[in-house]
Amino acid sequence: MVAELATRPQNIETLQNAGVMSLLRPLLLDVVPTIQQTAALALGRLANYNDDLAEAVVKGDILPQLVYSLAEQNRFYKKAAAFVLRAVGKHSPQLAQAIVDCGALDTLVICLEDFDPGVKEAAVWALGYIARHNAELSQAVVDAGAVPLLVLCIQEPEIALKRIAASALSDISKHSPELAQTVVDAGAIAHLAQMILNPDAKLKRQVLSALSQVAKHSVDLAEMVVEAEIFPVVLTCLKDKDEYVKKNASTLIREIAKHTPELSQLIVNAGGVAAVIDCIGSCKGNIRLPGIMMLGYVAAHSENLAMAVIISKGVPQLSVCLSEEPEDHIKAAAAWALGQIGRHTPEHARAVAVTNTLPVLLSLYMSAESSEDLQVKSKKAIKNILQKCTYLPALEPFLYDAPPNILKHVVGQFSKVLPHDSKARRLFVTSGGLKKVQEIKAEPGSLLQEYINSINNCYPEEIVSKLSRVASLCTFGKFMRTP
Repeated sequence: MVAELATRPQNIETLQNAGVMSLLRPLLLDVVPTIQQTAALALGRLANYNDDLAEAVVKGDILPQLVYSLAEQNRFYKKAAAFVLRAVGKHSPQLAQAIVDCGALDTLVICLEDFDPGVKEAAVWALGYIARHNAELSQAVVDAGAVPLLVLCIQEPEIALKRIAASALSDISKHSPELAQTVVDAGAIAHLAQMILNPDAKLKRQVLSALSQVAKHSVDLAEMVVEAEIFPVVLTCLKDKDEYVKKNASTLIREIAKHTPELSQLIVNAGGVAAVIDCIGSCKGNIRLPGIMMLGYVAAHSENLAMAVIISKGVPQLSVCLSEEPEDHIKAAAAWALGQIGRHTPEHARAVAVTNTLPVLLSLYMSAESSEDLQVKSKKAIKNILQKCTYLPALEPFLYDAPPNILKHVVGQFSKVLPHDSKARRLFVTSGGLKKVQEIKAEPGSLLQEYINSINNCYPEEIVSKLSRVASLCTFGKFMRTP
């Protein structure tokens, strides 16, 4: 009855106040096996609810009793006892450490060799929850000899066991290159790579996550993942019906692309950039984020790789993300990626500028509602693009709207282009751009004043003088109209 009641959250506090923990503990040693199992199940459900109840299991000296029985009892009890250990260990590193301290790891690892798949699965759950907290606990799981047996578990026919074993390998790998190398040395990569096309979506999520956690640490580890021939098969996951399969596939590609131009080029050659762009277009929100970042990493490496993103129509898609996404952290990633694309050459900068992205970046930078990170990344992207942009129609609106710290870069670009382009010089006068430059107040001797002088030197002195007088009269008129 207690085990049944513990399945409903509204009953937990009443059970806790009734002191059921102390009543259940002696039942773990009852002579009737079903009572032992049900008592363990009830404890697991209570401990699973919150960390206070999990701590009560630790303080009640229940763990040593469970660990002892885990090695001795039948498969039903083993599953229930492993569930309690998992329920306690999931809450915090301290509670997971308490499980390690009572010697549970060795017993759980022995359970990985049990004949019953359910016992194996319960033990893997517990080991995974312990390993996920930090590198020290993960190392303890490794030292207990779990990794080779987890690799065997992903080869078992039961899908549920495969899923949780892949998840545990992911949790071990994520903390450090050394732990990831342990997983690689146990031969996990080849077996995980073979499961990329498994029809089970939940298994694919975990497989892609595990490969990502290995690849993220270093060039060598990323190359080992690539050598398992994950391309081009992993690209099919970007079209999966399951949103998290898409996200984890994008994450895996991102973690490989970020390391070197060579790895990014391999992804481009496999059609990975175009596939990621299509994936970004087919989803929303956080599912898009790793794909957006992947495009930024690829573009950051070299001019040619940035051009590959442009040719694959990456810039319009990133511009859509920048405008459409409500979350600031996704907008910030899109701003960063666009800055990485536009920073290489005038051609790259123009490809970004013609999508009307610069005004959007400027408004995000100047908006008080934008997060600090979004403002910083928008400003950096604007500067990256402006410093290479020679496409003057995209720059001219900035003469009217940009704050002084951005305006300096805009005027600087005009001062570079106008001396060498007679058509641009004529358009700059007729559009009102030259008049606007005369209205800019610059400190004598400043870099901005040098840029203005350079622009003025492109025109006859009488035109500049006339426009300066007009600008002065306009400024005076505004002053007189001010209440």
